[in-house]
Amino acid sequence: MSEGTMQRRAQRDQRDLGVPPTPSRQWGRAKRLRRAFVGAAAVPVMLVAAGCSSDSGSDDGKEKAADKTAASKSAKPSPTVQAAAYGKLPEPCSVLSKKTLEDLAPKADSGKEGASNDTATRAGCSWDSLDDNGVKGSQFRWLSVSMLRFESDASRGEGDKLAHDYYTKQLQDAQSAQGAKSVKTAPVSVTGDEASVVRYDLKKKEGTFKQQTVVARVENVVVTVDYNGAGLAGDKTPDADDLVKDAQKAAKEAVAAVTKANTADTDGGKPGTSSSPSKSASDSDAKPPSKSSPKSPKSS
Repeated sequence: MSEGTMQRRAQRDQRDLGVPPTPSRQWGRAKRLRRAFVGAAAVPVMLVAAGCSSDSGSDDGKEKAADKTAASKSAKPSPTVQAAAYGKLPEPCSVLSKKTLEDLAPKADSGKEGASNDTATRAGCSWDSLDDNGVKGSQFRWLSVSMLRFESDASRGEGDKLAHDYYTKQLQDAQSAQGAKSVKTAPVSVTGDEASVVRYDLKKKEGTFKQQTVVARVENVVVTVDYNGAGLAGDKTPDADDLVKDAQKAAKEAVAAVTKANTADTDGGKPGTSSSPSKSASDSDAKPPSKSSPKSPKSS
């Protein structure tokens, strides 16, 4: 029997008899256990690392989706409105024909243009007429035409809608004029897109004045015609129906002048759209050129 065989048999006998292994054998077993433990521990570490990597990718996906949603919202176009049809106003003291002025204000000199810092947006003109017949009395007439144009605005709306709102306000103001008596309102036909006349009596120390206010809208422009008359110093009071017809005639001419001013011969007769940088009338500054209505002879 060889020496090696004898040594292995002696070792088996020692294990069988409960004899503890030698230090060298203990050291070898410890090394083998440590290697096994380290290998087993590496598996959950790798799993944890993989889990962290997966979660990080999920968060990145959520952030990218949120960024994409925000970008799509910010990319939405801002609301737009249709451009206003009319971009300018006619010369205010030329909106009425010479014949009309002779009929409505026969003794008037040239018209007085109202104050305005932007005549493309607001403009107006007025005429005074006093036919003095001495002891037989006199006839007084006062005529005023004012125009206000509205631009379309994304925050406030389209120009014709803004003009309609102002048209309604003008009618309400005329109907509630201070001192007005026997107020009557009636529609006016064939004058722009919409028109009405407000008529009333106004008593002053000089006499009774018959006041007519015609408010008309054509596209994004509002035209207001004020016409009043009185018989003074014993002369008879003018017929209110005749004054109403005259005021309506003036309003129709003024509306036609607005349309004509915005019709370009080089554009096939189509209304010109607003392209001027002039400021548009707003709710706060939407008022016609300065005027005093109704007017009496002493205030002229």
